[in-house]
Amino acid sequence: MSLKKLIILFSTTVLAGNIIAQDTSKTLNEIVITATKFPVKQTETGKVITVITQEQLQKSFGKSLPEVLNQQVGIAINGANNTPGTNQSVYLRGASSSNTLILLDGVPLYDASGISNEFDINNFALNNIERIEILKGSQSTLYGSDAVAGVINIISKKTFNKPVNFNLNLSAGSYHTYKGLASLSGSNGKGQTYFVSYSNLNSKGFSSAYDSAGNNNFDKDGFKQNVFQLSYGFKPVTKLEIRAYGKYNINLADIDAGAFADDKDYRYKNRNLIAGTALQYQLKKGLIKFNYNYNWFDRDFTDDSTSVGGFAAYQKGNYTGKSHFAELFSNLQFGKTLELLVGVDYRKNATDQSYSSISFFGPYISPALSADTAKTNQLSGYASLVAKNIQGFNIELGGRWNNHSLYGNNFTYSFNPFYVLHKKYKWFANISSGYKVPSLYQLYAEFGNKNLQPEVSTSLDGGLQYLSDKINGRVVVFKRNIKKVFFFYTDPITFKSLYVNEDKQKDWGIETELALQISDELSLNTNYTFVDGRIYTLNLAAKDTGYNNLYKRPAHTFNFSIGYQPLQKLYISAHVKGVSKFYEAQYAAPDFVLKGYYTLDFYSEYQFNKKGKIFADLQNITDQKYFDQKGFTTKRFNFNAGLNINL
Repeated sequence: MSLKKLIILFSTTVLAGNIIAQDTSKTLNEIVITATKFPVKQTETGKVITVITQEQLQKSFGKSLPEVLNQQVGIAINGANNTPGTNQSVYLRGASSSNTLILLDGVPLYDASGISNEFDINNFALNNIERIEILKGSQSTLYGSDAVAGVINIISKKTFNKPVNFNLNLSAGSYHTYKGLASLSGSNGKGQTYFVSYSNLNSKGFSSAYDSAGNNNFDKDGFKQNVFQLSYGFKPVTKLEIRAYGKYNINLADIDAGAFADDKDYRYKNRNLIAGTALQYQLKKGLIKFNYNYNWFDRDFTDDSTSVGGFAAYQKGNYTGKSHFAELFSNLQFGKTLELLVGVDYRKNATDQSYSSISFFGPYISPALSADTAKTNQLSGYASLVAKNIQGFNIELGGRWNNHSLYGNNFTYSFNPFYVLHKKYKWFANISSGYKVPSLYQLYAEFGNKNLQPEVSTSLDGGLQYLSDKINGRVVVFKRNIKKVFFFYTDPITFKSLYVNEDKQKDWGIETELALQISDELSLNTNYTFVDGRIYTLNLAAKDTGYNNLYKRPAHTFNFSIGYQPLQKLYISAHVKGVSKFYEAQYAAPDFVLKGYYTLDFYSEYQFNKKGKIFADLQNITDQKYFDQKGFTTKRFNFNAGLNINL
């Protein structure tokens, strides 16, 4: 039986099990999420939300954040299993990786120095995360640009139950990989909290580029990461909470020249500083919240080649980005059925960029970008009105007005009717629009175009969710159309290149997921994702031509895991992931086919006392040889084992 047929049969079986399953006591009313900008119960939103809880993260020691996200329904992360430090591409519901917005405690994160503003999720230490909320479908009404396919909200640890908490996590594993984290946190029980953390990752890694000739002379590409994180919160008065926070990353990595191409002297240094403050004032029926965030990136790429690859003997690039974000919003309740969210936010981005090289053709210096001129700002106002629990029927209607310093105004909307029965069954539908503004690179760089307009999208999804004490199941169908897609165009006559708004993108798919708590000791989790899409571009005959859109992401993906606790102190789990074949574009050649594959992982932990446990995470235990990018190597069988102590 083919992998595709197996995936479809498996997903159908688990969905049938969901329909006939026995009812129990847990309800949708018990799960609270915050990705809607204020805490709400599952009964009070019709959005499609996946929550990765602290309990799940505690049973993911040994994994990275990309590896954890890569097991979730609707998500494919290209590079999650490559050598540590590899740049990650997050494909949510088949959308471009630049169409998923990363949030930290509800605040948007961008890399203003990048080609498309994507934030590097390598910059998070998993042990410092309280939980993760994945909000799918266009969320531009709440979060603005880039939230076309959805948002991933990383919620940091900030709630503590005693004056002093000490956490130590140490592990070692394959590819000479060593991880360490130490944190100190606490609360005085009167609203005053603190958190200080340091984490380190050091790996010799393996060659990022695939040695197709089998000469075994490609060097290993190592990775070093240091993360410093702190926060402090207090309550000057009963109803007012103030929190300040900061996070600083230093990443050092060896990289290769490209697919199948080794480079022994190519390195990058990536520094990232995030700092901000959050104020929240509790009203009698609602709240007022203010956020400010500063996000600084500095990336250095240096190739001082003693072993010259291609034609460049030396190249150096420096890319610095600065982002400011400020937001004020209020959530107000009117009676038992109406809730209003109103807010305003301001965003400012700027970048400095330089690049130079020496090659066979002589020295080259790219036109530099300066933060004095390569900058934009945006001002937005948004509102959302929810009418809830009118005999089980609920409806949300929202809109955002955005003003961009270059192209002017744009508007988005969201419409979300949903119906809840017995606080267990939920039928929902979402119709929303989204947008992505052009990056500073696309506007101001050598091939930039200051006349670019934002990409604009329309998203629809609908489905059914059921939740009880032992069962959580959901089926969703989604569709997304994007217009004015950014396209790198080269004139066939003048050979002049620039970014333009030209393409159209159309995607649709199905998501199914099911979690079963069979007994106190045994649990099962499974999910299946199907995505299909095409991109339409204008050819020389002025006719729209459609092409496969799903480069580097599979049409079919399934995940299945089983967890078992045979003893009070012992927990074991197994996870299998299956991926269908997918494609990668090639210049002037047919698409390159990457074969489908599966991986099998195993995890175990033993709680030797109330304060400590040992763990082991074994990945790809059948030693599958597979690729998720043409010409780049993925991990074979590998492991990570260690110790976690809480005092």
